[in-house]
Amino acid sequence: MQSKQPAPPKDHVVSRQSWSVLIVSTLAFTVCFMVWMMFGVIGIPIRKTLNLNSTEFGLLTAMPVLTGSLVRVPLGIWTDRYGGRIVMTLLMAATVPAIWLMSYATQYWHFLVIGLFVGVAGGSFSVGTPYVARWFPKKRQGFAMGVYGAGNSGAAVNKFVAPVLLVAFGWTMVPKVYAAVMLGTVLLFWLFSYSDPGHLVPSDVKFTDQLKALKDPKVLRYCQYYSIVFGGYVALSLWMVQYYVGEFGLDIRIAALLAACFSLPGGVLRAVGGWLSDKFGAHTMTWWVMWVSWFCLFLLSYPQFDLTVMTTNGPRSFHVGQNVYTFTALMFILGIAWAFGKASTFKYISDDYPHNIGTISGIVGLAGGLGGFVLPIMFGALMDITGIRSSAFMLMYGVVWVSLIWMYFTEVRRTEVMGGAAPESPSFGHAHVRSPSSETPASISPALQKA
Repeated sequence: MQSKQPAPPKDHVVSRQSWSVLIVSTLAFTVCFMVWMMFGVIGIPIRKTLNLNSTEFGLLTAMPVLTGSLVRVPLGIWTDRYGGRIVMTLLMAATVPAIWLMSYATQYWHFLVIGLFVGVAGGSFSVGTPYVARWFPKKRQGFAMGVYGAGNSGAAVNKFVAPVLLVAFGWTMVPKVYAAVMLGTVLLFWLFSYSDPGHLVPSDVKFTDQLKALKDPKVLRYCQYYSIVFGGYVALSLWMVQYYVGEFGLDIRIAALLAACFSLPGGVLRAVGGWLSDKFGAHTMTWWVMWVSWFCLFLLSYPQFDLTVMTTNGPRSFHVGQNVYTFTALMFILGIAWAFGKASTFKYISDDYPHNIGTISGIVGLAGGLGGFVLPIMFGALMDITGIRSSAFMLMYGVVWVSLIWMYFTEVRRTEVMGGAAPESPSFGHAHVRSPSSETPASISPALQKA
């Protein structure tokens, strides 16, 4: 079928084709993310059947995340070169057989291998982000990428749909239904998406020129931010259902519903985060996201324990720990913060690399995805070693400290907040204020700067 090629929209106009691309791409990403997070629910009965320990369970849930992370850089580059429409269509179509075969797996290694192929769906993020952004004027790219990124809510959709199918028909029905949904999404995406040759990277830009962005210290910093707000989001989305079941003794359906209180705002509110990043700037939003994360993870890190205090009337015992209500409330706040953080990180990218969004978003997305792969395994290992379920939050708390310190020394400390050299407020015409480190470094080749 010949692709449609409308003229790109003017800076002050958002065309009908632009909205169509945004809507159908967001739908596609939601389905891809739902499939990507499948093991977060069906992994629980599989764990019981195969008698897996926490580390093995963490590896099982993380396998799709590994592939979805590793393919992000090449997919981002191919999107720059060939266009998001064709790359996204082929990517989704390639996952359908693997999703279907999942229902016939019987051994642990079967799930690990098939999970690698299913995980390709996770690479859809680095395809849709540049594809959607280029259909919108610069002042609205943060919003557009935020709306597309709201497809992260597929993690919550999985928690609503998979438990119902699991209880009614058994876990093997979940991959079969998901394969059918993915196939239908492929057809819808192809029918309602568009392509524009003007959005492609010029052919004189070499593959090696694009990869030189890996030398940019700003890109490394954005990778660190995203490994928390996205990698942590993916890891906890996979981990929370079994956490609720083990820590609070809940039924899997109730556990999945409460876990969605973290996953749903962590996905849907990314669009709001994009709008706020356009208004107040990526730096301001990310700085506050890190501090809110620090506060929530500090409280979530406390395990259940009993404390005995010697008083004037003798020993007195207290029970310390989160109940299911305060735990869920803190997870809800954390989900909102990370939704905003995911959007603000990519606002950095669209501001600093407007003509190379595909490659940079692929690199940053790779870092976030690898965080989502490594963290569940580390959660399981810490659980097996310490026996403390909240050790997962202790680990995340330490990672947030690293980002806060790095951000302070590279951005906050170098920004003058008062006096003549202070930046103007974004409310008066500047959607983003760059720190002194925001200039294009010499490590980026001229060909890349032109791309």
